[in-house]
Amino acid sequence: QVQDKSDVDINGEISALSDKLTELTREVYSKLTPYQISQVARHINRPRTLDYINNIFTNFIELHGDRHFADDKSIIAGLAKFGNQSVMVIGHQKGRDTKENLERNFGMPLPEGYRKALRLMQLAEKFSLPIITFVDTSGAYPGIGAEERNQSEAIGRNLYEMAHLRTPIIVTVIGEGGSGGALAIAVGDQINMLEYAIYSVITPEGCASILWKDASRASTAAEILGITANKLKSLNLIDTIISEPLGGAHTNHEEMMTKIKKTIKDNLKKLIDIPQDELLKRRFERIMNYGTFTEVSDKNEA
Repeated sequence: QVQDKSDVDINGEISALSDKLTELTREVYSKLTPYQISQVARHINRPRTLDYINNIFTNFIELHGDRHFADDKSIIAGLAKFGNQSVMVIGHQKGRDTKENLERNFGMPLPEGYRKALRLMQLAEKFSLPIITFVDTSGAYPGIGAEERNQSEAIGRNLYEMAHLRTPIIVTVIGEGGSGGALAIAVGDQINMLEYAIYSVITPEGCASILWKDASRASTAAEILGITANKLKSLNLIDTIISEPLGGAHTNHEEMMTKIKKTIKDNLKKLIDIPQDELLKRRFERIMNYGTFTEVSDKNEA
């Protein structure tokens, strides 16, 4: 503004300050703690599932309802085109203000949301359409109504059925990957995760509240839980870490869209021609190999 209103040329100083800002941002983001990464993953301006759908896919047709109870707006799903390939797209949808969050139930699905997702995944299998999911939820909704309509069964059924679907499944964690609420649409052949996304059995705050009755110890819980992309990659729980723009995905939506589009394109190219029996075999082996442990003999224990 000073530059625009003054005859004094300060472009050089502006450029120097911009360079310093970039350098400081890079330094700060290179040293983020797991809990700080969780805060970046929850940034209100971070791209949501619908943002990716509108920018990466074409001809999107949203499909609604689980054919049993209702339509859950925290799960958005439908048919779309990815280049020339028809696909089924499914993802958690958070809001950006109070009105949107109430409409989307803060991105926390109800049983009918998971049953809608399963119905459409089975539809995709019927027509041999690849399934592409976007994970971004703090967890399944823990309310009384959800329990009455059997939330745990809906999640468990999705896990079981996704393990057997005879079509490629590509999963990308774009923000929060919280507990069974995330897993219910995250059993796949390729698991991608954004650099500053998180994926965990519980939120750091929830873990701290249970273990120490003190949510303020969330940063300690985040360290113990191993919620970051780098940690999960080292344990072979995810396949690919997608780098984010400097400062996080919320700073440059266009760049983030380009990176995810390229990753999904590469994933599809790798999976699309694999015979179905081989695809299922690989998926099953992948699931059975989750987890790292060390066997200890009775002699060593003594």
